[in-house]
Amino acid sequence: MALPRLLQLLPRVLLARPGCGRLLHRAASAPTAPDFSSFVARTNTCGELRSAHVGQEVTLYGWIQYQRQDLFLVLRDFQGLTQILIPQDEAHAHVKKLLANAPVESVVRVTGIVCPRPPGQENPKMPTGDIEVKAETAEILNSSKKLPFEIKDFIKKSEALRMQYRYLDLRSFQLQYNLRLRSQVVMRMREYLCNLHGFVDVETPTLFKRTPGGAKEFLVPSREVGKFYSLPQSPQQFKQLLMVGGLDRYFQVARCYRDEGSRPDRQPEFTQIDIEMSFVDQAGIQRLIEGLLQYSWPEERGSIVTPFPSMTYEDALADYGTDKPDTRFGMKIVDIGDSLRRSDIQFVQNALSYPSGTVKAICIPQGMEIVEIICRPDGSLKSLLTKYLGEEEQSELIQVLGMLVDDVVLLAAGEHKQVCSALGSLRLESADLLEAAGLVLRDPRTFHFLWVVDFPLFLPKEENPTELESAHHPFTAPHPSDTSLLYSDPTKVRSQHYDLVLNGSEVGGGSIRIHSAEQQRFVLEKVLKEDSEVLSHLLEALECGAPPHGGIALGLDRLISLIVDASSIRDVIAFPKSFRGRDLMGNAPDYVTPEELEPYHIQVSWPLEEKEAKKS
Repeated sequence: MALPRLLQLLPRVLLARPGCGRLLHRAASAPTAPDFSSFVARTNTCGELRSAHVGQEVTLYGWIQYQRQDLFLVLRDFQGLTQILIPQDEAHAHVKKLLANAPVESVVRVTGIVCPRPPGQENPKMPTGDIEVKAETAEILNSSKKLPFEIKDFIKKSEALRMQYRYLDLRSFQLQYNLRLRSQVVMRMREYLCNLHGFVDVETPTLFKRTPGGAKEFLVPSREVGKFYSLPQSPQQFKQLLMVGGLDRYFQVARCYRDEGSRPDRQPEFTQIDIEMSFVDQAGIQRLIEGLLQYSWPEERGSIVTPFPSMTYEDALADYGTDKPDTRFGMKIVDIGDSLRRSDIQFVQNALSYPSGTVKAICIPQGMEIVEIICRPDGSLKSLLTKYLGEEEQSELIQVLGMLVDDVVLLAAGEHKQVCSALGSLRLESADLLEAAGLVLRDPRTFHFLWVVDFPLFLPKEENPTELESAHHPFTAPHPSDTSLLYSDPTKVRSQHYDLVLNGSEVGGGSIRIHSAEQQRFVLEKVLKEDSEVLSHLLEALECGAPPHGGIALGLDRLISLIVDASSIRDVIAFPKSFRGRDLMGNAPDYVTPEELEPYHIQVSWPLEEKEAKKS
């Protein structure tokens, strides 16, 4: 049989086989409860015993959470807590001595009988609060020394201390919950992509070469003199090459690296759900991601509604002052240029005299503690600026901004983007102040997704505004309507890039790619002034029949941190780096000896103070 014919029949054969049919059915059906006690010596976990288990002999393994007066202790594992009754009779004196003297956080095995708690001693706050286990035998598997902090979620610990002893911090119920929810979400994503939509999970190399533009990359020395690998900031080139190779649908839970300072939502190493498809457009990618998130969304976080709303980059900047707007609350930026055009306010007139000049404002509800223009109960305005405004202008301003009593208006005048950006920052700062005063604006239990589209393809470089850089990366295709502008006025070209925003944070970004070698070479050489030789392998691949393709990457760390309402992505990563990008537990990065550097032909030039420190 010819190979193409065999490939054509293969899906039908697989679906027709009884075993494969059951496999596909199981993937789509409701999952069964996992057996947490399979393959191990325990009979139950510390979180699952209930009144129905009364009378049963059970064996539990866990850590001693706390003890009370040699009468009972509480045993903890990943799933919960169980109260263990320490026997007081002479026959079990050795068990009493062993458990009563065991230090907190020691690892123990306890075998005993499940009993109901005495009337009035039930604990409704514990899922296992109706029962206790009367210990018959016990064993200390590993005694614990005094720990640097207690393993209780309500105990406050500095982040540095938590990261130094991360293996202890991981015992907390909150981190256990975060990591397990993360695992479940990723598993559901795999089901949706691979089992339901035919994506192929492909691992791409970690050692590669420098990519022009974008974030700074970590360098890895090689044994070839003067030659270095780079750790990829994303599998961007590889996933495009997989499309050239005819793989059609790719995804990967990808490790990525950026040599940048950490922020609450950034790490030097991070994880993204990386996706690429052939023969797809922007709408197709958006439908895929909406379905993916809806399928993998945790049930306890409620449901999410699709399709997600969409907003252009220009509208996002004009209304919210940012390309990642938080749409959970109002306080939109309003253009009041027409209302103040006849005023005698000099700085307003100066701003409006420039082609890109504008006057905009935000109205802060009940914000009279913040400043600037305040609405009085009689409907008049209180401000230094009101002496320049007539009654008609004041009335128009109140109407345009929708002001109510005690509302405050913050006003800015100047260049359009600078004004929008400043008011966007003030909008978020004002929300922080109002919430600190008790007004709820951003409910962490609600999830507002938003697509932001029609970004500019290029932006002026900060250090040299006469030169251009890619707004995202150099492989993004121009908007079909703006293709001709690429060759005449690239500053006006919109891109086929799209960002996914959740509650004011960017959780994903992607684009339709350039699949023409000629167009890609023009962007690199003529627009960006980059050496295209660095990407010769990609350009050559595009000349070999590259299909139209596009993709997206979801920031897994950031997405999970928003789902669980964590203050930092470090709370959803098992072993994160510190704010400065250091591993405080293992003290990395660390020094290496000159002998270790020798095979890589590298010498370190030490600063004077470091030389003195090493001598002493």
